Amino acid sequence: MAKRAANITVNVTTHVDKALRQLKKKIEREGIVRDMKRTVYFEPSTQKRRKRLMRAVKQNYLRLVSKGLAK
Repeated sequence: MAKRAANITVNVTTHVDKALRQLKKKIEREGIVRDMKRTVYFEPSTQKRRKRLMRAVKQNYLRLVSKGLAK
């Protein structure tokens, strides 16, 4: 993945817990933690391919479920 600047902002009005949950969700969606872990630990290319394949299979299954074609 290409490195990009992550400008994630969350406005805190009254509930700090709610803002923290929103921040965690945004970080999860951006994949920041996944990228950090990827740079910290060495991962062989075969394992990278396997993870990419498993992610594609899962996304395809979820797409089928949302359209009502699978269970």
